[in-house]
Amino acid sequence: MHAKNDMLEGSIGKQILFFFFPIMFGSLFQQLYNTVDAIVVGNFVGKEALGAVGGSTGTVINLLVGFVVGLSSGATVVIAQYYGSRQQEGVHKAVDSSMYLSLILGIIFTVGGILLAPSILHLLKVPDSIYSYSLTYMRLYLTGMVPSLIYNNGAGILRAVGDSKRPLYFLAASCITNIVLDILFVVGFHWSVAGAAIATVLSEVVSCALTLWVLARTDDIYAFKIRDLSVDWNVLKSVVIIGFPVGIQSCLYSIANLFIQSSVNSYGTDTVAAFTAFGKIDALFWNSSAALGQAVLTFCGQNFGAGNITRVKKGIHKGLLMYVIGASAISLGCLLLGRWIYRLFTPDEGVINIGMQMLWYMCPFWVTFCGVEILSSSMRACGDSVVPMVMTAIGVGAFRILWILFFPATRLFDTLVCYPISWIATSAMFFLYYFQGGWLKRSVRQREKLMDAVK
Repeated sequence: MHAKNDMLEGSIGKQILFFFFPIMFGSLFQQLYNTVDAIVVGNFVGKEALGAVGGSTGTVINLLVGFVVGLSSGATVVIAQYYGSRQQEGVHKAVDSSMYLSLILGIIFTVGGILLAPSILHLLKVPDSIYSYSLTYMRLYLTGMVPSLIYNNGAGILRAVGDSKRPLYFLAASCITNIVLDILFVVGFHWSVAGAAIATVLSEVVSCALTLWVLARTDDIYAFKIRDLSVDWNVLKSVVIIGFPVGIQSCLYSIANLFIQSSVNSYGTDTVAAFTAFGKIDALFWNSSAALGQAVLTFCGQNFGAGNITRVKKGIHKGLLMYVIGASAISLGCLLLGRWIYRLFTPDEGVINIGMQMLWYMCPFWVTFCGVEILSSSMRACGDSVVPMVMTAIGVGAFRILWILFFPATRLFDTLVCYPISWIATSAMFFLYYFQGGWLKRSVRQREKLMDAVK
């Protein structure tokens, strides 16, 4: 084993932070990666193409990607636990089984998505003016699901063993590839939305190829070679049990936010524009939040696998403290610099004023999400993912949908207030569940079964 990947000894705070920063920067590349297509086609093809790339197709794609990333976290947890316990055979089986699952799901998503794309777009009531663009983009994009799943799973494998830098490098290479090919295909070859979709797929192939190359060349226990592809059903079951609820949880976030978006749309063009700009600022915070959650997940997974429960608890407490400090600092910065940030998107003072209202409604409460992000990540790292999913589904997903459906909104505040209420209520549920303690005892018993699966 490479000592540099070992999170079982040393300063807890430093290890979490060193792991956190590459993931955070990677999320920034991911955000840029996801907006390049829209920027290029919006400027060089037209508003119909922009609507096709960033509208309903974007919603469907985000649902799929969110599910994939959530599912890959199951592999991250299982591999981190085996790695921390020095179970070489367990790591091998988890790596091979998770790659097998990625390949099968990628094929299913590709074939099923291409066949069902027309029905999905009709269900979403895509306007006739952009339907053909949307269908072309969606079908071509879905051809890249296999490399996308393999990259996400490979990145999860590397992070499970403490390597958060190389997934960042792969995302950077993929992002640069996407930008260059977007300009070449859309601006140079005039391939319209098809060019944007092809550029995205090829860039995903780049990140997939780099991931497979690194996994094949390593001499560490997490090595993977395509010719050795196999599945251990007991280990795969553990991966799915942990990852599937996280994937569903991600989908519920997206669905709930669709309801809120529909309410925001009723307030007019200025509010919609402000909400769109606010979303870019908001994404920066949530990407940082998710990166810290991933860092804590890996730390807790390795130490839980090693049976060091005391160190797991210390890591959770450090993670909560870091979250509170980081969220407070980002919130203060957004409130102080908000107007200048909004001017990057629009010179319209009316839109900026509405955007600043949104910041004041939301920023001060970002810190209250600490219980959901850190505790849910920690619990998943220890193998408990179903209860966190249920609490999040109720406290965030169901609550927001019911709020929009049954509490008529006459002001913007009436709609947006459901965000901080859901964060506070769900975090409270997580803290109560965490301090109750029974989840950890069950997780320890589950760990013993996981370790026995490879004996």
